[in-house]
Amino acid sequence: MPDKFYRLGCDIGGTFTDFVLLNDQTGEVKIYKCLTTPQDPSDAVEQGIREMEIHTPGFVEKLDEVIHGTTLVINSIIERKGAKTGLITTKGFRDVLEIGRGIRYAPYDVFAEFPKPLIPRRLRLEVDERIRSDGSVLKPLSREEARRAVRTLLDLGVESIAVCLINSFENPTHEWMLKEIIEEEAPGISVSISYQVLPQIKEYERTSTTVTNAYVKPLTGRYLSRLAGRLGSIGFRGKLFIMLSSGGVTSVETAAQFPVRIIESGPTAAVIAGQYYGKLFNISEIFCFDMGGTTAKSCLIQKGVAGVVPTFEVGRVQRFMKGSGLTIQVPVVDLMEIGAGGGSIARVSRLGTLQVGPESSGADPGPICYGRGGTDPCVTDADLLLGYLDPNYFLGGEMKLDKEAARRGVEEKVAKPLGVSFLQAIWGIHDLINETMAAAAKTHIAEKGGNPKIVTIVAFGGAGPVHGYGLAKKLGAPRLLVPPNAGVGSALGFFTAPRSFDLLRSHKVALAKADFDEIEEIFQELEAEAAKILKRETTEEDAYPEQGSDAIQEIKFERSLDMRFIGQGAETNVPISERDFSKIKKDEVRRRFDEIYEKLYGRTYPESEVEFINFKVRASLPVRLLQLPRLEKKKRSPGQATKGRRQAYSPMAGDFIPYTVYDRYRLSPGTKFQGPAIIEERESTVIVGEDASVSVDEFGFLWIDLVGNADLRSLQA
Repeated sequence: MPDKFYRLGCDIGGTFTDFVLLNDQTGEVKIYKCLTTPQDPSDAVEQGIREMEIHTPGFVEKLDEVIHGTTLVINSIIERKGAKTGLITTKGFRDVLEIGRGIRYAPYDVFAEFPKPLIPRRLRLEVDERIRSDGSVLKPLSREEARRAVRTLLDLGVESIAVCLINSFENPTHEWMLKEIIEEEAPGISVSISYQVLPQIKEYERTSTTVTNAYVKPLTGRYLSRLAGRLGSIGFRGKLFIMLSSGGVTSVETAAQFPVRIIESGPTAAVIAGQYYGKLFNISEIFCFDMGGTTAKSCLIQKGVAGVVPTFEVGRVQRFMKGSGLTIQVPVVDLMEIGAGGGSIARVSRLGTLQVGPESSGADPGPICYGRGGTDPCVTDADLLLGYLDPNYFLGGEMKLDKEAARRGVEEKVAKPLGVSFLQAIWGIHDLINETMAAAAKTHIAEKGGNPKIVTIVAFGGAGPVHGYGLAKKLGAPRLLVPPNAGVGSALGFFTAPRSFDLLRSHKVALAKADFDEIEEIFQELEAEAAKILKRETTEEDAYPEQGSDAIQEIKFERSLDMRFIGQGAETNVPISERDFSKIKKDEVRRRFDEIYEKLYGRTYPESEVEFINFKVRASLPVRLLQLPRLEKKKRSPGQATKGRRQAYSPMAGDFIPYTVYDRYRLSPGTKFQGPAIIEERESTVIVGEDASVSVDEFGFLWIDLVGNADLRSLQA
């Protein structure tokens, strides 16, 4: 509608809730931040919108879309605040949640702990039924037995029920029967059946994912309903969308039905923004770096595309140790998380050395300098004391920082216990967190076959631009790119994400015996199902009517296969560009598999047979393009954008030296200057060392070239 031309992105982080208001008519972007309200995140959403209305009166009535990213789902799993959930499974599979894959994540640690299942054993019931691996019924499900199991769980007071039966991905008849009985016995109760959540082979992953969906479904439904109600109460009459972990956005109704798909809702948006910027500037290799108040997340974008992985872990007992968490099998952008943020706590370790993170002070109480009761020195405190932050211009001056309190905290809890100088303590905190991030980044990039010396680092988050230069130095990266409004980069990324949905179905069959006509039918069924989901999400009547009609062609479908050598435990994903799978030659499919497998592992095995495991479809609507506003072409010299000079620490000089401070909002296109420099905007601050130069493009992006690494840039071509 022409009278609704605003879009609002809202990202709830561990410390701050970020808002970006986009005017689609003019391209104007307005941003805002407020502290997150952990008890009820929708409080911060309403508070932020009401405060934005003071500066942009009446915009809520002209809002077409609100796109939302939330940490509610992952927090409820980590904190075990989900619903009391029951599980109905096939006889003999009651304990699959605890058995898992039977792998010890720390084989030499006799005290290694594993996460407790979301459902205790007494709430996991069995029914005596059996479906063969080919989908035929070996033992029918007794309706009476199924009803008894449902009634038992209801008598135990469950609020949500998960159903996961063996081989139901080939034949879901018994799961549908159980769902029907549950709805008859308790019409209002939440139900999740594996055929709808994850119709995929691998019993542990399928059960774990279905159980997780059931565990968070009531809480997510209530939150999204409350959020929609609060938005309605302040005059919002547009569409509410939620960011998916896979990098797309979906309707609030779909998110409420499949909350397991929005576990990594917020962090993916910055990566999608980075991918968009890569295409805009024709940069193929990007290391997207988003550092907020609680964590730093990053992703390697190769050939202009951010990787999506089929599985990840939640609620790890050892936060950064793979295998110590609950396995979730849904598509998610390939993010690497590091316990490094502005709120990461600095302390003396048990070995008597400096330790920074992974514990965080979060939003409440926050770093000492926030003046909200925090007593532990944090990274933000060190950045302030190093001269990198202006205590009177944090969040544009809305939040005053207490420098003296931060100084006392660092001296009492870090410098004196370690027996080092105050300067060594504050620089040690800053440099150690950079080193932690660089070490993790090098590993992540190497695992993806990338080269840190040719990537362009794109910095997002409130703390990302402060630490981006130091990270680039440690990685040997030749260039750092800081977008406008980098401090709210995730919220801005919502506008670059397509409305999309991913579906898959398992059907295990050897390539030599596969019926490609049957496989084409599976792809068409998945595409039709995905089209129905997207159709429900559009407000235009009959926007996507029948499969095969002209209008449905507006939906873009991407197909892929999960294949493996027969007997292997891990799959290799093979993209399929053809629209009719039945016309592809089997030799061609095998050639593509071997090509990808050899690239990943160095060799392939032509004499070994391969098989299909999963068939995948991603459906997406055309992206509503984000028109980046251009800067006014006012001819200003760098001196006209100068706010003054400030003493800040230089690692090259080993002491405090004068840094020129620039007002980012006064920098003109084409402006160039040399470090040392500090570039300030309301939500973030950019630090540039003496060996780097800065140039400003027509959109206001800061291109920071590191002189010491300049000779490496030629490799990027």
